[in-house]
Amino acid sequence: MVNITYDASGSLQWFDPDSGTTWVYNPGDIAWVLASTALVWLMIPGVGFFYSGLLRRKNALSMIWASMMTLAVVSFQWFFWGFSLAFSETGSAYIGDLQYFGLKGVLEKPSIGSTRIPSLAYCVFQLMFAAITPMLAIGAIAERGRLGPIMVFVFVWSTLVYDPIACWTWNSNGWSFVLGGLDFAGGTPVHISSGTAALAISIYLGKRRGYGTERLAYKPHNTTYVVLGTVFLWFGWFGFNGGSALAANLRAVQACIVTNLAASVGGLTWMLWDYRLERKWSAVGFCSGAIAGLVAITPASGYVGSPASVLFGVMAGTLCNWATQLKFVFGYDDCLDIFASHAIGGVIGNVLTGLFAQASVAGFDGGLAPIPGGWLDHHYIQLGYQIADSVAGMSYSFVMTTIILWIMHFIPGLRLRASEEAEILGIDDAEMGEFAYDYVGIDLGASGAHEYSDDTHSHGALPGTTGGREPRHSHAASPAAAAHDGSSVEGSELEKRQEVAA
Repeated sequence: MVNITYDASGSLQWFDPDSGTTWVYNPGDIAWVLASTALVWLMIPGVGFFYSGLLRRKNALSMIWASMMTLAVVSFQWFFWGFSLAFSETGSAYIGDLQYFGLKGVLEKPSIGSTRIPSLAYCVFQLMFAAITPMLAIGAIAERGRLGPIMVFVFVWSTLVYDPIACWTWNSNGWSFVLGGLDFAGGTPVHISSGTAALAISIYLGKRRGYGTERLAYKPHNTTYVVLGTVFLWFGWFGFNGGSALAANLRAVQACIVTNLAASVGGLTWMLWDYRLERKWSAVGFCSGAIAGLVAITPASGYVGSPASVLFGVMAGTLCNWATQLKFVFGYDDCLDIFASHAIGGVIGNVLTGLFAQASVAGFDGGLAPIPGGWLDHHYIQLGYQIADSVAGMSYSFVMTTIILWIMHFIPGLRLRASEEAEILGIDDAEMGEFAYDYVGIDLGASGAHEYSDDTHSHGALPGTTGGREPRHSHAASPAAAAHDGSSVEGSELEKRQEVAA
C-alpha cells in the first residue's frame, strides 16, 4: 500500500522512514505540472501540422503521422528505460543507470527535479519533453525518408542522444548541472540536440530529387496548417516553460510572461526581415519567427526579466532568419530549416542566458533553486558555462546521430533513404497508401492542371530550391510586383495564375 496521507488542507504527505522526514506535496503544484504535461503533449501534433503545411501535399500526411508515432514510441521507451537513464539518482555525470527500469519505484518519493512534486508527476511531465525532441529532429526526413526505419531510429536516438544530454543538463549528478550551467526548460536537451540531429540527417540523406531546379520551386502547400501548428506550439509552450518551474508560483508566471513576449517579438522581427525582400506580410515568416523566439527563450525563461525577453525575440528572429541561408552556403537540403530554427536558436538562448540571467528572477520561487546569475549579476564565468554546454550538446548530437544513421544504413531493412520512385510518387502514397487530401490527386490529376506525380505548383517566378520554409534571400525582381499596392489584382498572384490557366 502506498504510504501517502492527506492533511486537513488536502495536501499530500509522504513519510520517509529512512530519514524520518515528512514530505508535503501541494495539490496546486501537482495540478499545474499535470496541466503543463497536457499542454506540452499538444505541441507534438503541433509540430506535425507545422511541418506538414510547409511541404508539398503529396508528403503532408507523413509528418502528422510521424508526430503521433514519435509520441507512442518514446512513451514506451520512457517507461522501459528512458526515465531511468535520464533521471536516476545513482547515475553518472553523463547517463543514468537502470535504477528505475520499467518505472519501478517511481511513485510517491520526491522527484529529482523538485521536492515540491512526487517523482511520478515529474516522470510524466518530462516524458513530453523526451517525445517532442525526436519529432523536431525527424522533420529532416521530409519528402525522402522511409517511415518504418524512422520508428527504430526514434527509439535508438532517444536512448543514445536525448537521455544522456537530459541527464547531464538536469540530473543533479550531471556534469553540466554540477558545473553550473543554466537551462530552465531545454535549450540544449531539446533544441540544440534536435536541430543538430536534423542537420546530420539532412547530410546523410542527401538532396531531394530535383534540388536546385524549378522542380522544387514550390511554396508551403497549406499555410493554414503552418498557422495551426504554430498555435498549438505557442499555446503548449506556456506549459513547456511555465511548467518547468515545477510548482504553481510566481516564477512560473514570470516564465509564461517572457515566453509570450519573446514569441511575439520574434514573430514580428522575422516577418519584417522577410518583408524587405518581397514586400509581402508573410504568415509563414511570422510563424517561423515566433517559434525562433520561443526556442531562444526556453533555457532562460526561469532566469530573465521581461525587458531581456524582448532582446531574445529580436536576436532569435534576426539570427535564425539569416541562418536559414546556411543551407545554400554549405549545400545541404534542410527544407524545413530545423537546424537554423532550433540548433541556432538554442545556442542564441543559451548564450543570452549567460548574459541576462538574474538571481532575483530565479528567486521568484522562494529560493528553491538559487543561482549566482549571469553578467547582469557580475557573474562573468556563467557565459563560459553556457558556451561549453552548447558546444558539448551540438557536438555530441551530431556525432552520435551520424553514427546511428550509418549503422542503420548497413542493417537490412533499416536504411532511411526512400527510393526515387517513392519520392516521385510521394511518401504518403508510397509508404502509407493514404493521403492528407484524397480529392486533390483525383481532381487535379483528372483535369490535367499539373503533373500530379511530382506535385509541382505554379507560384510565379520562384528561384530554384525555393521549396520549403525559407527561400534564398533575394529581392523581388518583378517591377510590377514591386509597384503593386494590393488595391487590384494587377501584378498579383491571382493574375499570374489566371494567365497560366489561360
